[in-house]
Amino acid sequence: MSEPIASSLADPGRLLELSAAGDLDAFARFYDLMSPRVHGLALRILRDPGYAEETVQEVFLQVWKQASGYSPSLGSVQSWVLTIAHRRAVDRVRSESSATRRDEADAATGVNHLGDIAEQVTDQISRDEDAAGVRRCLGELTDNQRQSIEMAYFTGLTYREVAEQLDAALPTIKSRIRDGLRRLKSCLGGELS
Repeated sequence: MSEPIASSLADPGRLLELSAAGDLDAFARFYDLMSPRVHGLALRILRDPGYAEETVQEVFLQVWKQASGYSPSLGSVQSWVLTIAHRRAVDRVRSESSATRRDEADAATGVNHLGDIAEQVTDQISRDEDAAGVRRCLGELTDNQRQSIEMAYFTGLTYREVAEQLDAALPTIKSRIRDGLRRLKSCLGGELS
């Protein structure tokens, strides 16, 4: 690999630029490069590994969707991504704190907010329908694609860790995941973009 190509693979700005153009491999490299810092920041703020992992996923989904909106005038790519992570983590803390206060107030007064409950039920139904659609579409993938995607996205393994666990070459795993994500996107009607 020539030096300019190799150095561009470690340049978050270049990787984000390629990601904005739809390059899934570049986004995977970008994720591998940036996720440890994003996870560390989220964990430091949230102090809960589960919430931190969820926040990391939300951050990178937002980065994927907004990659074309990044401008160097917003600061370095790293600063931009960490700002998104910080905001998401703080929002999560505020949301959890607000829910706890609301629950405590309801328990103290015995009041039940029917509007909140109806909204929660509606949200849960929507999430259940989304999950059913994803499960259905995962069933249409090859076993190798499904297994690779589940390991990378549902258990949080890096592509390299997936390759090691499946005893497959890293480019093979990246290809399986890329092709599987394309099939998922198609099956879900383009909702992953």
